[in-house]
Amino acid sequence: MRFKLPAPLLAVALMLTGIATAAADPVNPVPGPDRIFNGFVVGTLDTAENASPEEKFEALLANDPFYQEPSLTGAEQPGTILKSKPVDVMFLGVKPRTVDAHKLMYVTTAPDGVTPVISTGILMIPKDGKPASERRLISYQEANDSVGWSCHPSTQWTGGAPLDGSSWSALGPLALMFDKGYAVMISDVGNDADRNPHGVFVGSYAGHAQLDGARAALRLPEAGLSDNTQIGMFGIAGGGVGAAFSAEMAPKYAPELDIKSTVLEGMVVDPANFMRVTSGSVGSGFALATLLGLEPWYPEMQVNAKLNPAGQALANFYRTQCQVPAYFGLPFVPMEALFNSGRNPADEPDFQRAFQNNVLGRNGTPKSKIMISSCAKDDSPMSLVPAKDSRDLADTYRSQGTDVTYAPTDCSMERFITDMYGWGVDLFGMQTIDWIDSNFD
Repeated sequence: MRFKLPAPLLAVALMLTGIATAAADPVNPVPGPDRIFNGFVVGTLDTAENASPEEKFEALLANDPFYQEPSLTGAEQPGTILKSKPVDVMFLGVKPRTVDAHKLMYVTTAPDGVTPVISTGILMIPKDGKPASERRLISYQEANDSVGWSCHPSTQWTGGAPLDGSSWSALGPLALMFDKGYAVMISDVGNDADRNPHGVFVGSYAGHAQLDGARAALRLPEAGLSDNTQIGMFGIAGGGVGAAFSAEMAPKYAPELDIKSTVLEGMVVDPANFMRVTSGSVGSGFALATLLGLEPWYPEMQVNAKLNPAGQALANFYRTQCQVPAYFGLPFVPMEALFNSGRNPADEPDFQRAFQNNVLGRNGTPKSKIMISSCAKDDSPMSLVPAKDSRDLADTYRSQGTDVTYAPTDCSMERFITDMYGWGVDLFGMQTIDWIDSNFD
């Protein structure tokens, strides 16, 4: 059955093409609609197929036995592939025929960098005839802040969790990446089917999972990539924390990886500052989710013990959910109202070790070039990360000798109203892909 563009995607396409202004930025020009709806995308839309009702239903069940974990001996090396299988990419019940994909289960390490643990992820490669020896790899950490199970990229891109905003926000960047012939590896940061809350906000854990996901992608025989494949890293929002830790830790943790550049977009630089800014904002739900995404690796936090009954009910619900729609269901609620102490969680003594351990810029010196692209000012409901934190991180990296490009974006409500296209392109990081490309040899 030939593909028919679903109404939601058609609406997005019409919005993008109808109001585009593609204003130029001196560092990162905004790619026009012709770049996003490029030849690869048009070909994909022309040849894609609608999945059968059975395939759609099975994908939504998210019960793939692939996620059953083997026992580890403790001697496994990071990046070791435990199992893999080819899969069909599926999004909103549509199966593109221009992308090969594989689910991977691989070994990574706990925040200590030593203890072997398991993560899953998905590797996607455009069918463009490009020789594997010429292909670059993008290690992509999505804006995925989900603490619950079956919410992560390997499920999203095979038909599950269709409402999750992180996959929607990745459509534009992936369109540009695939058009350039990049292979793209996206880590789940843990086993996606693990019913325990996922520690996605622990930077060292997310960083290890991202780097070991890249190692696993290079080792998959079917991909044909080599050990000397050039790599670019891209991380946004929650994924930007993992990408920053990856860049900082890579010279010691994965020195063999040829990482040329790293894009960090809209990431939390200092968790305590994030708590103060988001409390009572449109992003209050993400503040609570951040605490729950730190707790698995910082058991002294004992979040429930500090919450009042209303807070406990919300936390227990959040631990089982994907970020959309759950985490958007708590707008403008002050975090202080959920805690017995009446304190902002930024000031909770038992949270301080987790907060301090996850401040960016303290975990090593990035060897790759770094681009930081975040809101230039605190002038929008989407400005959940203090602009000063991003500027300070750029200064910190520069003081360490890292080549840094600071390319702030205009997140203002004025731009949202007058140039929604440019506002959205910048928000999702599409304007940074040419910069990544320019840093490959």
